[in-house]
Amino acid sequence: MAILERHDTGPVAHLRLNAPERLNPLSDAMLAALQAQIDALSQDRTIRAVVISGAGKVFCAGHDLREMQAGRQAEDKGAAYFADLFARCARVMVGLTRLPQPVIAQVHGIAAAAGCQLVASCDMAVAAEDARFAVNGVNLGLFCSTPMVALTRNLPRKQAFEMLTTGRFIHADEAQAMGLVNRVVPAAELPAAAQALAESVASKLPQAVTIGKQAFYAQAELPLEEAYALTAEVMVQNMLERDTDEGIAAFLDKRKPDWRP
Repeated sequence: MAILERHDTGPVAHLRLNAPERLNPLSDAMLAALQAQIDALSQDRTIRAVVISGAGKVFCAGHDLREMQAGRQAEDKGAAYFADLFARCARVMVGLTRLPQPVIAQVHGIAAAAGCQLVASCDMAVAAEDARFAVNGVNLGLFCSTPMVALTRNLPRKQAFEMLTTGRFIHADEAQAMGLVNRVVPAAELPAAAQALAESVASKLPQAVTIGKQAFYAQAELPLEEAYALTAEVMVQNMLERDTDEGIAAFLDKRKPDWRP
């Protein structure tokens, strides 16, 4: 049984964390499987959107604590193991934002600690009404410092700081109000809602979405004037695309665009 399952529905790739008996932790094996799929998807031009979900009762409970304890106690690992673990996890999280395709988290049950980080690292998220979110490492004496990076890029600072320092779980509607998820739906409608959002994105001109996603993250880290300079260059690049010209011409002619496959 694969620890990470993939199936494609047309131009949408579905990745499912598949270790339900352990609540889908971001173990060494899970991180390796996610990285392998990120590497593959980055070169796959037939896929235009990605959905990440979890098998069983929850989306993802965070890092594998038993595995981390074993790493702590091993004489030949210790600090080196943890440094490598968090570097590999960061590579996965950054990799999701660097993918040319938009990535959607399909969240049910709980998304805790690094599992919440995974949600925050996706470009969009759809949650079931009963989903709950937390960066609850502080309850164990371990501040969620690496999950904090993604969380503070999704939430206002005071709300993020409260989550990080109290470790409390927030419900899906509160997560939506804070900006962690895009929409909340009944649990029975969750897969269909995530698929519909993915198909909406996948229906757009792929070059435009790829260019736009890259610019979205790049400009967010720049001062205002530099952000405008960067995005102006991106707009020029986008305008010179053959299919962009066709899209504008089709709009003016009131017809469907004839975009290349």
